[in-house]
Amino acid sequence: MELASRIRTALARSTASARVRDMLHRLAAEVISAAVFASLDASRPLRARAHLGKALAFAGLSRDGEAVYHVWNHMFLASSQQENHAEAIAGADVMKRSSIARRDPLYLSLGHLRHANGPARVGRRSEALRALGDAERAFARSEEKRRSEWIGFYDTGEFEALSAFVWAALGEFGRAEYRLHRTLVLLPEGMARNRALYTAHLAWVQARQNEPELACATSRQARLPVSSACGSRRTARTLDATRSVLLASGTKSPRVIEWIEESGAWT
Repeated sequence: MELASRIRTALARSTASARVRDMLHRLAAEVISAAVFASLDASRPLRARAHLGKALAFAGLSRDGEAVYHVWNHMFLASSQQENHAEAIAGADVMKRSSIARRDPLYLSLGHLRHANGPARVGRRSEALRALGDAERAFARSEEKRRSEWIGFYDTGEFEALSAFVWAALGEFGRAEYRLHRTLVLLPEGMARNRALYTAHLAWVQARQNEPELACATSRQARLPVSSACGSRRTARTLDATRSVLLASGTKSPRVIEWIEESGAWT
């Protein structure tokens, strides 16, 4: 955030051209967006919201549609973490109607996929499936080309993962498991944080399908990154949710009981 403050100071004193000022506004929005994501990764949506207003203001001043879209993507994530699904749906609607989504099917696809998540989590199945289908068709139309670095996360593996979250929210845990397996196959080497997160989600859907021993084995694969410097609080929370499902199942399996006791110290 120190860099963002320095950019604000430079803008206040600057006599630069409008083009340079637009670039600085976009840079400030990107810097603050990085702080927003760090807060979301730590499952701190309130802290993220403290930054989001500033990020959105700078993005608007930059007159750059993609910068605005980027901030709204983070707004959606913050709303989802707070279980404010109405706001999340509204944010996703802004994303899919944005100028950059009209120009580029990849951005349109992400907007539709974000939109699908909200209705799925409040039981509006038809709306969720319609948005998921729209996301899939738009993704299929997208072409390989040079884009901003931040959108690079949204590849085929990520599409499968986000689709899995929608299916899980709809209670279709078998479909979600299939998508997550595809995600883990497609995930590039070296992405330890993402692999841990999606492995944890895989364990959760396995637990929801009454496969407790398999869920425990999968959870152990996600444990190491959680306990290291590269761990994510989102992963830890997902593993904790898996543990809660297994506790509620009342299973007497020695392997599962051992894992429940063991995981209590690190979830």
